[in-house]
Parts: sequence; C-alpha cells; structure tokens
Amino acid sequence: MTLALILSALAAVLHVYIFVMESLTWTSPRTRAVFGMTAEDAQTTKLLAFNQGFYNLFLALITATGIVMVVAGQRGVGAALVLASVGSMLAAALVLRASAPDKTRAALTQGGLPLLAVAAMVVALL
Repeated sequence: MTLALILSALAAVLHVYIFVMESLTWTSPRTRAVFGMTAEDAQTTKLLAFNQGFYNLFLALITATGIVMVVAGQRGVGAALVLASVGSMLAAALVLRASAPDKTRAALTQGGLPLLAVAAMVVALL
C-alpha cells in the first residue's frame, strides 16, 4: 500500500504542476515551449487551458484526500478516492494518445505515474 500511495502522491504533484502551467503560466514562453504553441495560439486557448488546469488540480486534491483517508485508517474510502482520481489521470492520458498520436510523449508523461499507481493499488488491495 505504501508504494501505491507514494506513486499516487507523485502523480498528484505532477498534476499540480500541470495545473500551474495550464492555469497560471499558459502564455509564458517556457510553458508555450512545453506545449509547442505560438503566442497567438496560447492567447486564443487561454480560457480553455485555464479551465482544464483546474481539472488537473481537482484530480490532485482528490488523490491527496484519498491518501489522507488511507493513512487515517479509512482504507476502503481512501483507496476508492485514489483509484478514481489516478484512474481518471490515466484515462485522460489514454485519450490524449488516442486523439493525438503526435503527443505520445506528453501522454506517457501524464499517464506513467498514474498507471503505476493504479497497478500498485490494485496489487495492494488483493
């Protein structure tokens, strides 16, 4: 269970970082470079990215809540929250890969830790 919680926490931290990029620094040169966007494209998509960033933040917060619940002795509730949130992170990465094969590297970055966290959590619960 410890490994699953550590991997889940790392996935949550990554998604907080994604939130920062999408919601707070979207139009900055560094974030534009990460996403391969021009200044014009970033400005045009700023509101969409702002909203999407909050989805990533909320997934991270749900993950953190689940971790706290497990540590507090509420294993079932906590595991359910963690699996729902990191599972959603993984599903989003799969959607990215399916819809934009040229973004495979981004999908692997976004979904790698959640995949490991889901697998570790399932093993821990068996």
